[in-house]
Amino acid sequence: MSKINDNDLLKQFSSRIKDVRKELSKVIIGQDQVIEELLISLFAKGHCLLVGVPGLAKTLLINTLSEVLDLKFNRIQFTPDLMPGDITGSEIIEDDISTGKKSFRFVKGPIFSNIVLADEINRTPPKTQAALLEAMQEHEVTAAGTNYKLDKPFFVLATQNPIEQEGTYPLPEAQLDRFMFNLWLDYPALDEEINIVKSTTTESKATIDKILQSSEIIDFQNLVRRVPVSENVIEFAVNLVRKTRPASSNNEYVKKYLDYGAGPRASQYLVLGAKSRAALHGRFTPDIEDVKAVSIPVLRHRIVPNFNAEAENISSSEIITNLIKNA
Repeated sequence: MSKINDNDLLKQFSSRIKDVRKELSKVIIGQDQVIEELLISLFAKGHCLLVGVPGLAKTLLINTLSEVLDLKFNRIQFTPDLMPGDITGSEIIEDDISTGKKSFRFVKGPIFSNIVLADEINRTPPKTQAALLEAMQEHEVTAAGTNYKLDKPFFVLATQNPIEQEGTYPLPEAQLDRFMFNLWLDYPALDEEINIVKSTTTESKATIDKILQSSEIIDFQNLVRRVPVSENVIEFAVNLVRKTRPASSNNEYVKKYLDYGAGPRASQYLVLGAKSRAALHGRFTPDIEDVKAVSIPVLRHRIVPNFNAEAENISSSEIITNLIKNA
């Protein structure tokens, strides 16, 4: 694939993504927006935080995505007694039969996978959360002074349940910032729910075709990085992020409802997300509409609404929507 020029590679990328969506639709009914945002994040080399009530097929969605992309998938159920070594792996002592001596051997944990679903990440203590987030950032695990590289591509999806918050350990803002997107899964529409019930209460099971391989995904991820962006699009993204900061924003809405705004990483992810979205749709350069399209999932978990917002039941998404309208 490396011998193909970028224009041809982009056409190939857009075509293969259509096939990926087609295969996903055999199993996943609806959730088109979430699927789009998952793909944008994957090809931008980001990670996602998924928020949704139980029973919205989060695990099925991620499992099906890994099947279509022919990637290794692991699901980790986060619990209060989960230890860092349960995620990253640990060293065990074993006997060397040939020498009769004992030696240490590192046994890799479930983090050594292409797609990792960290289920209910807020149910485990901060030390264990940090082990996952460090691996996400560094793309490696360190044990007894030895670094072990994680497989490529590497994509983490962490889920949080918005209800049942008793006994949970909310992720601090600094750790939330590691996630490119914060995605909200909503209840399906009536016709979608009817189709879900019809398709899941029979013996028939859809046959999923594998569309991409890991080497192709890495090539497409590198292609997204090479997508050129015009100066005005970058300026729009940076200005949008700067307007979320109450101290420097001239937006009264922001000053009234926000305690803290987003940092520079938000600007980076807005541009990367816009690049990835443009490439998914077969366009070789993003425009301002691409930045707007990814602004809510990028900014939603990076801004901190204040007491006024809570008292008036104004969400982060509403504040971002207001900013976009006045951008």
